Amino acid sequence: MSIQVGQHLPEAVLQYIDNGVHRIDTHSLFGGRKLVLFSVPGAFTPTCSERHLPGFIQHFDAFRAKGIEVACMAVNDAFVMQAWGNSQGVPQGMKMLADGNADFTRALGLELDASGYGMGVRSKRFALYAENEIVRGLWVEAPGEYRVSSAENVLANLPA
Repeated sequence: MSIQVGQHLPEAVLQYIDNGVHRIDTHSLFGGRKLVLFSVPGAFTPTCSERHLPGFIQHFDAFRAKGIEVACMAVNDAFVMQAWGNSQGVPQGMKMLADGNADFTRALGLELDASGYGMGVRSKRFALYAENEIVRGLWVEAPGEYRVSSAENVLANLPA
């Protein structure tokens, strides 16, 4: 069963690059802050590169104006996430997080078996909004869709 609104986020360790590879546990990432985490099936894939990440880049300042940080995650390695972020012009302050072994994705119950496409275990396309490690909003896409996890939809449906 997947994570639900009102639940505490599970513990896991993610990676990102900022002058070297860094590990960050979910307690440190989400603790004491408001954060939107959106996850994509794969860096450099068509919908992720043409629509999902660009939408959050475009609306990054709108989230920040509400006191909300933004992070992107994929089941890729930290080097791929850094290269993808650089190629897309990700703004300073948006973390590009790698869940290389899908540990956090599995703990959330939001894994996707993409082995039929040669991609192994990936993350479903989703966005979640958390305040101090508690999920306050969750938008999970149906397979092959991109609607509810868009930056525009998340902004329009943030809990009061």
